[in-house]
Amino acid sequence: MKADITTLDAKKAGTVDLPDHVFGLEPRPDILARMVRYQLAKRRSGSAHVKDRSEINATTAKMYRQKGTGRARHGSKKAPIFKGGGKAFGPKPRDFAIDLPKKVRALALKHALSSKAKSEALVVIDKCELKDGKTKELKSRFAKLGFGSVLIIDGAGVQEAFARAARNLPAVDVLPVAGINVYDILRHDKLVLTTAAVEALEARFK
Repeated sequence: MKADITTLDAKKAGTVDLPDHVFGLEPRPDILARMVRYQLAKRRSGSAHVKDRSEINATTAKMYRQKGTGRARHGSKKAPIFKGGGKAFGPKPRDFAIDLPKKVRALALKHALSSKAKSEALVVIDKCELKDGKTKELKSRFAKLGFGSVLIIDGAGVQEAFARAARNLPAVDVLPVAGINVYDILRHDKLVLTTAAVEALEARFK
């Protein structure tokens, strides 16, 4: 499939062939949902921790005698039933990551790219470069292009001046092609790929 190449000045700079096996698939919501769940689960810290009764610093002496008081039988103030006692079944450090086959992850990325192409939310630009890393300048260029919520994917690296100008713009994220992911693609209204990013993705899925 063909796509027009534009510049940051909103001028046409030719066309590019987008491979159908990457950008021309029929998006499958089930695969995209599995991938988003995989990403969100993997980034959870899982560092919550509470003390159970074995970790509470308290006396181990029996509270009162076993019989004759008319009260329930207790042996330690560390029990969860008492104030200051350990927490029963509380959270402990854990890994929330789930397994997802590598082929499914690769397929999900193709479907995410295809969904943007199908909805005409995919834009190809020649390069992401600025002379000065000024947010005001980049904002005016984005206004000409009609960019609001946008994910910009560059080649192997992102120009420092461009990244500096973009980081102060809300709803704008800039990543190298190695950082492209399904969740960020889906949560932005538009996906912008440089020609270098298109070449890298084509080589990745060759």
